[in-house]
Amino acid sequence: MFSFNYEAGATTFSTWMMWILVFALLFGLNEVSRRFKWCGFFCFLILPLFLSALWFSVMKDTTYTDWFHLAKVYSSTAGCLGFWCIRHIKGKNKLTGEPWRLADKKWALCFPPLILAINILEAVIRDIQVGLEYTGGGILADEHMYVLGGSWNYMNAAAGILNIITITGWFGICLRKKTKGDGSRDMLWPDMLWFWIIPYDLWNFAYTYNCLPGHSWYCGFALLLAPTLCAFTTGKGAWLQHRAHTLALWCMFAQTFPAFIDEGKFAVASSYSPTALFIVSLLALLSNIAIFAFMLYRIAKTKKNPYKGELYSDLAVFKKIRALGDPRLGESS
Repeated sequence: MFSFNYEAGATTFSTWMMWILVFALLFGLNEVSRRFKWCGFFCFLILPLFLSALWFSVMKDTTYTDWFHLAKVYSSTAGCLGFWCIRHIKGKNKLTGEPWRLADKKWALCFPPLILAINILEAVIRDIQVGLEYTGGGILADEHMYVLGGSWNYMNAAAGILNIITITGWFGICLRKKTKGDGSRDMLWPDMLWFWIIPYDLWNFAYTYNCLPGHSWYCGFALLLAPTLCAFTTGKGAWLQHRAHTLALWCMFAQTFPAFIDEGKFAVASSYSPTALFIVSLLALLSNIAIFAFMLYRIAKTKKNPYKGELYSDLAVFKKIRALGDPRLGESS
């Protein structure tokens, strides 16, 4: 599936060690940015403002300037800022003196699924673009990367659309209650469970393998595994928050040091095997068809509207995550 850069001095061991380092840094930086309020503020407001000034001035000839990379870095950062606000903004009503939290406002809870759907849709559009314009292979017009378009692009685009359709239960988003071991106030999404996250990961990996083949070793493999591991261990129930944090941090790094993944001995290329491309996208499509079918089954069984309430609230795994959350201050709109 991948081709290591042996000609530049890489070895299988050194390339894997670099992958482990990237993975560990993403996991560790997410832990810092989620656990410490003002570290998160610095990472997702101050740092990108500073880096943007560099990208559009002294680094304008070396950084990525195509629409997709810019959309990805700024949309993921916007997601992090929005989630930070949901987690930390609160106050008191000046007239009644009653406390309020942004996390209890239903209109604010529409932001997480919206930014997630936008990010998925950006990738769906890119998959279709590559499939239409690069059948048989070619160099991307907006960057120096070879891609091989084919039926796999359309399969994966369909998987991405299904992934958007199966986003459910966002009005159940809540904050993690503070404990001695974790004062992060993570944004928990109890209805976003492992059987949605894994199809997302398969779809997103297939997207990177199809459309960012020279980057998928890191931004497909390491970048997807880091938030998923966090969501199943130290930061249970907050996968979307972890995904946004790691994606934004990686995009900022890639914008600033593009040569790391494009050149040198740690650059890892795709094998461009049509068989591998087809199988990866097929797995993504089948897994997302499965979660779509399961969602329809649950709707028929529970008679619930998955876009107005939580679809999986009777499952044990849902209850475990919801138990980590704070009670709401009251019904708000």
